[in-house]
Amino acid sequence: MTDYSRPALNLERLRKFVAVAEELHFGRAAERLHIAQPVLSRQIRALEDELKAQLFVRDRRRTELTAAGEQLLTDARPLLASANALRLRVGQAARGKNAFTVGFMPGLIVTAAVRALSERHEGLTVNVVRTNWDDQVEVVHDGRVDVSLIRLPVDQSGLTVRPLLTEPRVAVLPADHRLAGKETIAIADLADEHLLQHPDAVPEWRDIATELREGTRMPVGHFAAVEEKLEHVATGRGVTVLPLSTATFYTRPDIVHVPVRDIPPNQVCLAWEAGRRSRLIQEFAALAQEAFA
Repeated sequence: MTDYSRPALNLERLRKFVAVAEELHFGRAAERLHIAQPVLSRQIRALEDELKAQLFVRDRRRTELTAAGEQLLTDARPLLASANALRLRVGQAARGKNAFTVGFMPGLIVTAAVRALSERHEGLTVNVVRTNWDDQVEVVHDGRVDVSLIRLPVDQSGLTVRPLLTEPRVAVLPADHRLAGKETIAIADLADEHLLQHPDAVPEWRDIATELREGTRMPVGHFAAVEEKLEHVATGRGVTVLPLSTATFYTRPDIVHVPVRDIPPNQVCLAWEAGRRSRLIQEFAALAQEAFA
């Protein structure tokens, strides 16, 4: 049974806690929040009293999170994002804005489902937002989109996720690369190459990569945008592994793509915030499944 006698968690204090937890410095957090440091300290103490848990350990040299603070930070970010998304949707409704927004990853074409939803609901504005690997889930949590076509793997916490399709993954190489022109390659063929994306995105490569195993070359920062990856591939700075539809969508003469036969396919899903019971979301999900079938 829910205990309604206990006060609800103060979201403004929670927002201040996240600022301190990210900065690990009360002075910098206070500047970021545009408040005085003593005020911030009082707010954090009030939150600790509210939760009956110590969140930070402080001395003259540093500020560190306790185990309770680490747990709160993990849970606070999605909670604050959901609260902001709720404010956004309520504000849109108050302004009489009848809109629905769809996020989509590069290479995925959502035209058919968007058009079908628009035709079913006269007066509904259906918007689209192009996402990338770094924000494809974030846009759902913060309310920028109602649904998002995502590519796994992602953190699925707080999401409802519905599979749509799978597709093979390919290695994207410079046109004059030694492997260009092969019908297929194995992931082991890329062991000595430099990967222009986060190694965790291609764990099969990460586990055999020469540069990671021997420490002979540290990976450069990964590139979130496909266009950036492909520019660096074309200039010979490395290779990247992409879903087939993304590679074919960005066809250009100075790069080629070759199927990688021994890694699992990419899974495309539709995601939305768990707990939302929107009729439009359910309707769009059905239309998307039909379009991608």
